[in-house]
Amino acid sequence: MPILLGKLPIVIGHRGACGYRPEHTLASYELAIQMGADYIEPDIVSTKDGVLIARHENDISETTNVSDAREFANRRTTKIIDGNAVTGWFTEDFTLEEIKTLRAKERLPFRNHAFDGHLEIPTLQEIIDLVQKKSAETGRAIGIYPETKHPTYFQLINLALEEPLVALLEANGYTSQHDPIFIQSFEVENLKQLNEMTHLPLVQLLAPSEQQPYDLMVKGDSRTYADLTTPGELAQIAEYADAIGPYKGLIVPINQEKRLQPPTSLINDAHAVGLRVHTWTFRNENQYLAPDYNQNCEAEYEQFFKLGIDGVFSDFPDTAVTVRNRLVSDSTG
Repeated sequence: MPILLGKLPIVIGHRGACGYRPEHTLASYELAIQMGADYIEPDIVSTKDGVLIARHENDISETTNVSDAREFANRRTTKIIDGNAVTGWFTEDFTLEEIKTLRAKERLPFRNHAFDGHLEIPTLQEIIDLVQKKSAETGRAIGIYPETKHPTYFQLINLALEEPLVALLEANGYTSQHDPIFIQSFEVENLKQLNEMTHLPLVQLLAPSEQQPYDLMVKGDSRTYADLTTPGELAQIAEYADAIGPYKGLIVPINQEKRLQPPTSLINDAHAVGLRVHTWTFRNENQYLAPDYNQNCEAEYEQFFKLGIDGVFSDFPDTAVTVRNRLVSDSTG
């Protein structure tokens, strides 16, 4: 187990500390850093003028006040994103100057809405500036963990994410496989493309079993994410990536009654071919917890840490750090 071997699993602030602040805002990222997150995770999309900004989706209907901005009412449209019809307002239809007139809001009704309407949508450069400032202030190397969102879609509309992402990271000193950064994607081909463009660590994300990487679907490749978890496929992933980021259910399956099943061999199989394993997403609210955890979110972390996970994505990085550090203390005390 990595904890016992002295290799601390990393805590990744999922969209920042989005259990407490609107996701993908500087306030959310700064709080995650304050709470001890080792990495913060910005999801990356593009504006009309090719600037990389942080949003989980290019549709910004649910995470900004764009629907209240009368001057943008005619921008509402329907597009096909990764094979699905989506109606809303899309980042690629706005310049950065226009994006900066909008304000973020909390997406989930049961979370804190006190910051709605007060926070800007940050650029990736602004996030890097924050991370580097806080790294200097705290004396610890705080990492960033950007995800390319809908890369095939953005390539098709001539706003490809890969080249500007690598260029921006290189301009900010991120060039080595040892730098505190991971680039992640749910697609396969863009990671292979990135592997030819940079030495930075790459992460193949793995969604629930029955789903497919969109780029494989476009090519008529029938493989699902479950197919990508076999030892043979993991060995193929290890040729272009440094880690996998699997959905938790690929490690500890849950049946139709939401009961936990015995863990799979995925962590050991990935480690056997040299891949690290960072799993997602940990949330404190009871509606996200399997009944077996008895409404104790820390029990879920404990199970995964003890299984030998190398990192966790959490909406509540303070909880993740607390449980990890307690287990470290218990194993060394």
